[in-house]
Amino acid sequence: MRLLDSTITSVHNARVKAWAQLLDKKGRDKQGLFIIEGVHLIEEALASGQAIETLVVAEERQSELPAGLLEQAVAAGVECIAVTEQVLAKCTDTLAPQAAFAVLPKLAWTPDDLAGDATAPSLVVVIDGIQDPGNLGTIIRSADAVGATGVLLGKGTVDLYNPKTVRSTMGSLFHLPIALGDLREELPLAAGQGAAIVTTSLQGKASCYDYDFRGPVWFVVGNEGQGVSAEVSALATEHILIPMQGPAESLNAAMAATVVLFEAMRQRRAVK
Repeated sequence: MRLLDSTITSVHNARVKAWAQLLDKKGRDKQGLFIIEGVHLIEEALASGQAIETLVVAEERQSELPAGLLEQAVAAGVECIAVTEQVLAKCTDTLAPQAAFAVLPKLAWTPDDLAGDATAPSLVVVIDGIQDPGNLGTIIRSADAVGATGVLLGKGTVDLYNPKTVRSTMGSLFHLPIALGDLREELPLAAGQGAAIVTTSLQGKASCYDYDFRGPVWFVVGNEGQGVSAEVSALATEHILIPMQGPAESLNAAMAATVVLFEAMRQRRAVK
């Protein structure tokens, strides 16, 4: 069985130039594609049934791939191409890239996909202006860990397909619906369908440990420096706080989101 369809050696190759453009948001938006780097993310994408367009492998480092990975990709109809180290470096974001990357179409989720099903109340994580790609990736990973039904990314949030965001998710972006939407439209719709719109605030009156998360909840996480925007905060039905004993003024946005999400999971598991 021939596993590699062809070999590209020149960094000036048209396909290489197109892949390199995916490192920037403008290129990703234009092509509707994004890159995942490294074996773990590729394995997660294959296991999740994602429609990988191309798998690109460093020709001299095929031995670094897990046994059967290329065969699995070929069986899934993925184009597999070998490249030189120079080409690999041009198309990847890390200083010491792993032996492979893959090119995928952007995820096709919409806000309508976030509510989950009738078997359990929804738990949607809403992102209002998070700027750090590592924070966004961590929040998505936490949402995945607690079994959230989806993630809604509001305008002004860092690009989901930023290479650092993608790496920070550790594959969780393939495990649950993640959609873009206008929070001014989507939050009132969710509230109209019975969901509580919950934010954290230093002025909140109820502790996150006292709030009842067992019903449908859309939990809003705000910008690292400014918190939830005033117009989104005005749409919230509940403002809660995370109690702290030490002198720290606040928590990192991703840490705060994780604390609240795991409390929601604890309460929901307790009633099963």
